[in-house]
Amino acid sequence: MTRRSLILPACCALLLAVAGCSSKPAPRDVVQQPDQNITEGNIADPTADNGSLKAASAACLAGKKITGRPVQIVSTVAPITNLISLVVGDTGPVVTGIVPEGTNSHTFEPPPSAAATLEKADIIFVNGLALEDPTLAMAEANAPDAVVCELGTSVLPSAGYQYDFSFPKEGGKPNPHLWTSPQLVLNYLTMIRDVLLVADPVNFETYDANYATVSEMVMGLDSAMFTATESIAPNQRKLLTYHDAYAYFGIHFKYDIIGAIQPQSFEEPSPQDIAAVIDQVKSQKVKAIFGSEVFPSSVLEQIGKETNVRYVDTLRDDDLPGKPGEADHSWGGLMKFNFITMVEALGGDASAIKAVNIDTGLSDKASYPQ
Repeated sequence: MTRRSLILPACCALLLAVAGCSSKPAPRDVVQQPDQNITEGNIADPTADNGSLKAASAACLAGKKITGRPVQIVSTVAPITNLISLVVGDTGPVVTGIVPEGTNSHTFEPPPSAAATLEKADIIFVNGLALEDPTLAMAEANAPDAVVCELGTSVLPSAGYQYDFSFPKEGGKPNPHLWTSPQLVLNYLTMIRDVLLVADPVNFETYDANYATVSEMVMGLDSAMFTATESIAPNQRKLLTYHDAYAYFGIHFKYDIIGAIQPQSFEEPSPQDIAAVIDQVKSQKVKAIFGSEVFPSSVLEQIGKETNVRYVDTLRDDDLPGKPGEADHSWGGLMKFNFITMVEALGGDASAIKAVNIDTGLSDKASYPQ
């Protein structure tokens, strides 16, 4: 059976969305124009860090065939755990997530019990881009023979990394939220499938078919989001959020990421910071500001009241909708919910997104920690 080729390399679709300009300089930790590491209209050069990209990819594919028992897979954040589990489907591998939903993945410290889970792993999938350093350290200490696959690091060259208000370049940690961009998720799926094929080649056809099914769902959401975005006036495609999770989303769909209220320290901003954001919201005529359902922000609520701008507090970060086992409890359910929420709050028509069927018919048997 021939492998399907559904996508272009991740680097080939990263066009820069130019950040909006405020009426006065914004505080560094809250609202700042992102470093423009990709020139507008140009394509990120995949050879810019060919060595590191190849090394990360090689590490993902460095495993061996597992026989006589189920492959043991450990993952981190819930959206990625779900994607892995869907590609696995009803085959033998066991998928275990270790980051509880609704947890700040940037500050998550794996409990001692996670060491036993990692110790049994054949494959450890993480997002990478320095999101899960404590988990990687624990894996190195407790699972030295496991394959550790940093999905984001293995599919995106460093020329495409985004550094911004919450993730300044001098901090050394790029924005890691690649999974909010469907185009980059397609590359995650390709790597997940290929890693599974190394460990369990007997089930090649099943993994490949599941990969194609999930990819079609992802592309459906991608197309629907482009359609819905066209219904929003270009000057209204501005996002001010609580958490800085939409840098790659903004590039792909051409939204201006005005800023995030949660600073790089992941603490509340100062009164001076808030005042500067209020000025920026007014000067840029922002239509809506977005908070998190999991991490309520009195700061964003205050900004909404003082600027008379609608405050929408229902965006979800890594917390999947619904209950485990339901179709909505998935990466697709998470993106569909967030896309609809953003489009409608910005005055657009989300009917194309609502029409997308995210139920792939595949089983998600992953274990999600509480």
